[in-house]
Amino acid sequence: MAAVAREEAEKPYSYSGKSDNCASNIQDIVALFPQWSVKEANGLWCAAFVYHCVILAGFKIPVRPKESSCSLAGCVAWEEWAQADSRIEYHSGNDKAFHPAAGDVVLFDRVFNNTDHDHIGIVLENYDDHIITAEGNVENVSRIIERKKNSHIRAYIRIPDNFLY
Repeated sequence: MAAVAREEAEKPYSYSGKSDNCASNIQDIVALFPQWSVKEANGLWCAAFVYHCVILAGFKIPVRPKESSCSLAGCVAWEEWAQADSRIEYHSGNDKAFHPAAGDVVLFDRVFNNTDHDHIGIVLENYDDHIITAEGNVENVSRIIERKKNSHIRAYIRIPDNFLY
């Protein structure tokens, strides 16, 4: 999944095209969520980007797992789903014994807003004090980002390679 996420983040995807002089190209990401429009996705498509990467990596996961209160276009849905399905590993960001690996989903708190579950990405590389992630919707563009391992990391989610919903 990490290779797919890196490739997708490097395209880059952009909502408006203003920051990178290209036309909006998140239509394929938003199209995975039939109840949603590109206009509604403005500034809110980080979780949809993660779902897009998961699907491209070959996972067959519904847009809205029965364990989630909303679709996987919302960060909170990823946590609800991971915590409710015992086949998925869920690790608190404070768990010092856990070592994130390439392909893990990472949930953030208070990265852009002063709220829980405000951002999500996919781990590409893990180091002692930081991780490298593929993320959608960083200033409305997908990017490869270096993130410190700190209180902003809410949790890591590891979906097994052979996962079947």
